Amino acid sequence: MAVCCSCEVWRSRTMQVGMCKVRLHLPENQSLKEKRRILKSIITRAKNSYSVSISEVEDQDSWQLATLGITYATNSKPQANEVLSKVVEFIRSSRFEVEIIDVEMEIVSF
Repeated sequence: MAVCCSCEVWRSRTMQVGMCKVRLHLPENQSLKEKRRILKSIITRAKNSYSVSISEVEDQDSWQLATLGITYATNSKPQANEVLSKVVEFIRSSRFEVEIIDVEMEIVSF
């Protein structure tokens, strides 16, 4: 099988994957249906605005808690950090009644 690029070029490039876990409290929420509506809006807007992959990863059965997992792939650690930080700030300043309880962020090189 022929390879179109040299091994040296492949080794000199690295992929950076930014990962972020955001734990939310929804104090005014009274049902899972309302929680899903709020999260769907946040997820859709974050995907469209920042080109990230984002989904609810924990606390699916809790009315007032949610944990979102967010990832972003790039070739630049600073860019990954910047994009994930902007998504967290977007969630923090959203018009929805959500409070950020905790944020964990990590950037991994491949």
